[in-house]
Amino acid sequence: MSETPTNTLQYRVDGPDQAPVLVLGPSLGTTMHMWDRQIPELTRQWRVVRFDLPGHGGAPARSFTTVAELGDRLLATLDELGVQRFGYAGCSIGGAVGLDLALRAPHRVASLALIAASPRFGSADEFRQRGVVVRTHGLEPMARTAPEQWFTPGFAAGQPAIVEWAVQMVRTTDPGCYVGACEALALFDVRDALGRIGVPALVLVGSDDQVTGPAEARTLVAGIADARLAVVPGASHLAPVEQPGAVTDLLTGHFAGIVHDTQSALPAPPMPPVSAPVAPVAEIAPSAAVPEGTGSVRPDPYDEGLKLRREVLGDAHVDQVLDDGFGAEFQALVTRYAWGEVWNREGLDRRTRSCVTLTALIAGGHLDALADHTRAALRSGLSPAEIREVLLQTAVYCGMPAADSALRVVRRVIEEETTP
Repeated sequence: MSETPTNTLQYRVDGPDQAPVLVLGPSLGTTMHMWDRQIPELTRQWRVVRFDLPGHGGAPARSFTTVAELGDRLLATLDELGVQRFGYAGCSIGGAVGLDLALRAPHRVASLALIAASPRFGSADEFRQRGVVVRTHGLEPMARTAPEQWFTPGFAAGQPAIVEWAVQMVRTTDPGCYVGACEALALFDVRDALGRIGVPALVLVGSDDQVTGPAEARTLVAGIADARLAVVPGASHLAPVEQPGAVTDLLTGHFAGIVHDTQSALPAPPMPPVSAPVAPVAEIAPSAAVPEGTGSVRPDPYDEGLKLRREVLGDAHVDQVLDDGFGAEFQALVTRYAWGEVWNREGLDRRTRSCVTLTALIAGGHLDALADHTRAALRSGLSPAEIREVLLQTAVYCGMPAADSALRVVRRVIEEETTP
């Protein structure tokens, strides 16, 4: 095990030093040990690199909020190990990392195995709701439900030691890193980019996976040009644990062709100095010439406003209000002005804006909107205790009756949102 700099991940290397490299990525809430049953066979042919998600398995609790950020840390780890090109197999969020690397660093990935993966994991609302539950109750609700999410009922009943091992993995995870991973999955969506993946891919799914099942696997196979589907009977979400022999055989067969590809390094194309294009901050650039007779054209903030509105209020709420044909112009105004112009400003962070918004809605007696923004505040990271402090503050400065009416609304929403 290695001590990790801030831009890398905790990892373990098994197998011959000169063998081709195969990287294994874990599922959310698990550790690198979910692959233990594959290691004896895989290390006959490959140098296997396993990694832990931040805050998992005793790894430093340096949270992340996007899959791309996690992919960048993995690449930095492999750079530290001198690994340029590799095969990659990942389960669940580990599969999301594989999709991200195949899109952003295709010259590094020789071949890909996606296990219990999806181009979009559920809905953004679902993962932000999970983050609210964890911030309120810790990881115990996730730990209790892990066995039914990860294993078939027969396996869970017949393997109590493995079930207890799985529960303890979740319990010992850092809650902040778990919430960060939920945020990363809420934002992850590569459905429109699958056609750009040019590496051969094995899409492997348990026949009984209720989290990311055969339907999501078929979406991946349909979108990736060189992909084939393998359904593992009698397995749920953690197929490498539940059906280790079948998964190992499928991985061995799929990656058999990468030996020469990884040992003879391919020249990498020029890489940008940062992981993603960014706009320069405080850089003075020559002003662009404006054609005579025209003024500067201000960009329409609608698209950015809609994206932010969905992140804060949730897809379900935004879809509902946008479905109102009569109020379409009003909703466009709200999206463009309130969300694209004001909420999108950098002067206040999202948590602070939520506090201000709750206060204003309580003062104005706008209880319907208060319910929506209480949900938004929880998903933006405010705890129930912090929202209670906002209510006490508004009671002093906006009046007891207003705060009393608000209390009933806020209590109901918090109970709904934080019940596991």
